[in-house]
Amino acid sequence: MRLHREGFNIMLTTGLVLLTLNLLAYMYFFSDNATAMIIMAVVSLILFVLIVQFFRIPNRLLTTGETRVIAPADGTIVVIEETEEGEYFKARRRQISIFMSPLNVHVNRNPVSGVVRYFKYYPGKYLVAWHPKSSTENERTTVVIESASGVQVLMRQIAGAVARRIIWYVKEGQPVEQGQEMGFIKFGSRVDVFLPLDAEIHVKIGDRTKGGVTVLAELA
Repeated sequence: MRLHREGFNIMLTTGLVLLTLNLLAYMYFFSDNATAMIIMAVVSLILFVLIVQFFRIPNRLLTTGETRVIAPADGTIVVIEETEEGEYFKARRRQISIFMSPLNVHVNRNPVSGVVRYFKYYPGKYLVAWHPKSSTENERTTVVIESASGVQVLMRQIAGAVARRIIWYVKEGQPVEQGQEMGFIKFGSRVDVFLPLDAEIHVKIGDRTKGGVTVLAELA
């Protein structure tokens, strides 16, 4: 396991702030109260560990396959439905949504290999990630990857009430590899994937996904 570069500044800042607070508490507030100091130290350590685990990148054997659509994120399947995708396709598509809690790994990965045909970033609101309007009103990105067979898969990173920063590493015209990091969302969020209607879905509501490992669907 390694730690994501997006977390280095946050982890360093958090560590320094907690260390400073504990030193001040020891020198000025709880110098004669060992129990209070122990409680504060334990709480600080738990908070720091929670921050660090959020930026973890576990070692995994990634799943690949030209016709497979791989989960772009860790989390829980909360939506599987046929819907109108109005931004890029402007047509009916099969939507799969993954909710990422603060305890999940938050690296986002390319669901298929191919070329990025479309990319767009939208500033927006910070509604809770499961809100029906979060996919159209929240801060978000939209990425469309066209596979070697010509099938296009749309992936949307969506910020939530806690997640307030979306990171991406792709741009239009860029070739990308399946399972490769394409971005990161800090502290809880959602990822939507839009597939052709004839895609064979391999997951169900409530399933837990592992980014780069779980097969969401098979393309025709």
